[in-house]
Amino acid sequence: MTDFYQSQRAMRQMRRQALQRGVVAILDLGSSKISCLVLRFDGSARLSEDNSIGSLAGQSGFRVIGAATTRSRGVQFGEISAMQETERAIRTVVQAAQKMAEVRVDHVIACFAGATPRSYGLDATVDLEGHEVTENEIARVLAACEVPEYGAGREVMHAQPVNFALDNRSGLGDPRGQLGQSLAVDLHMLTVEASAVQNLVRCIQRCDLELAGIASSAYTSGISALVEDEQELGAACIDMGGGTTSISIFMKKHMIYADTVRMGGDHITSDISMGLGVSAATAERIKTMSGGVQATGADDRDIIDIGGDTGDWEHDRRGVSRAELIGIMRPRVEEILEEVRVRLDAAGFDHLPSQQIVLTGGTSQIMGLDGLAARILGQQVRLGRPMRVHGLPQAVTGPGFASAVGLSLFAANPQDEWWDFDAPVDRHTATSFRRAVRWFKDNW
Repeated sequence: MTDFYQSQRAMRQMRRQALQRGVVAILDLGSSKISCLVLRFDGSARLSEDNSIGSLAGQSGFRVIGAATTRSRGVQFGEISAMQETERAIRTVVQAAQKMAEVRVDHVIACFAGATPRSYGLDATVDLEGHEVTENEIARVLAACEVPEYGAGREVMHAQPVNFALDNRSGLGDPRGQLGQSLAVDLHMLTVEASAVQNLVRCIQRCDLELAGIASSAYTSGISALVEDEQELGAACIDMGGGTTSISIFMKKHMIYADTVRMGGDHITSDISMGLGVSAATAERIKTMSGGVQATGADDRDIIDIGGDTGDWEHDRRGVSRAELIGIMRPRVEEILEEVRVRLDAAGFDHLPSQQIVLTGGTSQIMGLDGLAARILGQQVRLGRPMRVHGLPQAVTGPGFASAVGLSLFAANPQDEWWDFDAPVDRHTATSFRRAVRWFKDNW
């Protein structure tokens, strides 16, 4: 158990060292693009361990001094599938961001979308006997949570206390310093496939970089794309990427559920490519420039010049009606949104006080997608883009950078996790984490 805590704390310690040096890189490993932001901290970032439990970053305390993006290589469904290709892509994007920032970076904090995330809700109660709530009591109640059997080959990525209750008073963000008879906690635990994380760790090490933190893209997208009220009252962030569509649900400013649909914009591009008999690059251009999912009466007359690169002039000067393009794109978009609906229903999303849905990610920019999403998901839907970070370079202000910007906020001010508190040495019920101990010991 101690190894597990120490390995996670080692990453937190590494993050603090990087922040004290003043520079850290953010790496968002996507299926269609890999993004890198270089952050410079000005000293107002909160570097101490005295964080309020679960607080989201308000004052970011950093500036983005370098930004770069490159086409993703060797990544499928948000997971590394070809180590050497991904290593080259990471080296390329980090070097480009460093060049813009005019500074060398040694530490990176990374996020990725795949690895089949699964959410668990844990809870526990301990007696206080009228004593004050201290770090020890919080560690004790966290250690009392009974960890479910989440299966071999899976590891814990996040384990965050989302609610504390002191006697009959629930909804406490930070109960430290208060008196009571009993302390209860609700904990959200997110597990992922261990091999996906191992491959990411190894790839970053091969790039001669130090990993100072790791997070789920579903989580970081929600941090940056949801406004305060949405995070408080209940909202879902749907990050529509290239290879995956990530889903996160927030309540009381905490993520309480996350999942992934293994489909995204690349699948729409592939459908266009096959349907029109054009290259993937041409299909991507057509999707971006002329694509849509809502048909109008004028679409039959709106002819899109396909173009091409076959060398056959007659073949390359073809055109296709916008109605036909919509007919190819819409079924796949509907399939993705129907899968999202299934996940939201399974999570009990319709029981939250508010059911706002925020679409973000590059694929969310398809014309008319928000209207179709509102019909399929049956909720209030809006398009979101990254917020809370001022002075972003124009190139990284779009919806496709929600997870990267959210990861910047996570780097500056991470929410408290289970391992931020000293585990009581006399507890034996928490040994269910032994599998995680072994893996973290081997890899970090």
